[in-house]
Amino acid sequence: MPLDPAPLYFRTALLAEGWARHVRIETHGGLVARIETGVPPAPGDEVHAIALPGLPNLHSHAFQRGMAGLAERRGAGDDSFWTWREVMYRFLDRLGPEDMQGIAALAYMEMLETGFTRVGEFHYLHHAPDGRPYADPAEMAAAIAAAAAETGIALTLLPVFYAHSGFGGLPPGEGQRRFICDLDQFARLREGCRTVLAALPDTVLGVAPHSLRAVTSGELAQLLELAMDGPVHIHIAEQTREVEDCLAWSGQRPVQYLLDRADVDDRWCAVHATHLTTEECVRLAASGAVAGLCPITEANLGDGLFPAPAFLAAGGRFGIGSDSNVLIDPSEELRLLEYGQRLHARRRNILADADHTGNGAGNRTSSGATLFGAALAGGARALGVAAGIGQGRAADIVSLDANHPSLIGRTEDGLLDGWIFAAGRGGIDCVWRRGRRVVSRGRHQAREAIAARYAGMISRLL
Repeated sequence: MPLDPAPLYFRTALLAEGWARHVRIETHGGLVARIETGVPPAPGDEVHAIALPGLPNLHSHAFQRGMAGLAERRGAGDDSFWTWREVMYRFLDRLGPEDMQGIAALAYMEMLETGFTRVGEFHYLHHAPDGRPYADPAEMAAAIAAAAAETGIALTLLPVFYAHSGFGGLPPGEGQRRFICDLDQFARLREGCRTVLAALPDTVLGVAPHSLRAVTSGELAQLLELAMDGPVHIHIAEQTREVEDCLAWSGQRPVQYLLDRADVDDRWCAVHATHLTTEECVRLAASGAVAGLCPITEANLGDGLFPAPAFLAAGGRFGIGSDSNVLIDPSEELRLLEYGQRLHARRRNILADADHTGNGAGNRTSSGATLFGAALAGGARALGVAAGIGQGRAADIVSLDANHPSLIGRTEDGLLDGWIFAAGRGGIDCVWRRGRRVVSRGRHQAREAIAARYAGMISRLL
């Protein structure tokens, strides 16, 4: 067994119970074994300035990192999610397991470099390019697990059940052939996923009915039996056409339909949930489900703005995800979430928690602290793990560069404001995953090898 790394010492750290100064963290077996506060560094300690808990990325389609920027040409008509999807179908036709691992490794490396330490992989690319299942139904899932092992990121794997092309169980289209399973195939796939995760530490296995378009209510009920106590993630109400189609088919909006037919609780993550009525905000919040927001992707696809003030006022929880991975950066996801609300309301500091006392002059509230805290707690819940730096939890820690111009002179919540709204990824110094440093000075330890392999592979694919 490898020796535990030297204890970490930080001048200031955001622990599970709040900010603390002069913090010493000892790890054992990848977990936080002991935390001391208000103490000087001991000989041999590794000393840094500012510690934050790593953030959870609750929604990723890793393979889409390889098509970032490929759908930015206007077509003959209005472009939308639906035209973007056709580009995605053409791109994935070319990918094999080695390609999947190479693209996912690049995406996961970039996640770690920007402060994500766990990813929820919403994994639906199951079969060979011609649509036939691999001999091992979890072949592509194994490539995802290999990329997580290679980079060190924590993995919550969410194998996706996808059987139909539209509401009411419509037959799938040709472009969806690599996704499609019946319930028996999916059960075997999920067991294969359990096997490939066995070699990785602190993994979580969930289940993901793709959307109400892709699963019938009867299939959904059987999927929930497979999930047991694990996370349940579903795309829902992302586009206006989806809402209109659901209304035409069932007489209900998607979130209404789901809440009326499934026992939605705090295991659930409603991904996107962009188009909610006030009543749906109240009902979804009351269920305990986490809203999985992906502001960069939602902006890139032209989906619309999530009604965050109404949802949060009802007590709702949210986390953030990188979804299409067109740009990977948790600070930018959080900044765009707030900025979208500002543009809509034509006011500032929209999502700052009125009950949260910030660090600024006059005890003004902190938008950065509210956004970060909500994304940490909501994302961890959605991915089936505990949130924050605490004893007995995985030692997943991010340090900020105290010499970054946008962080100099800031303290506590002001550091979160400075990082999210100004410094961004340039403010990341080091990242530890299970106590092992995987990022130094903003660069992953395996960056050169991962980037070189990706460059050769993507050149061939394109």
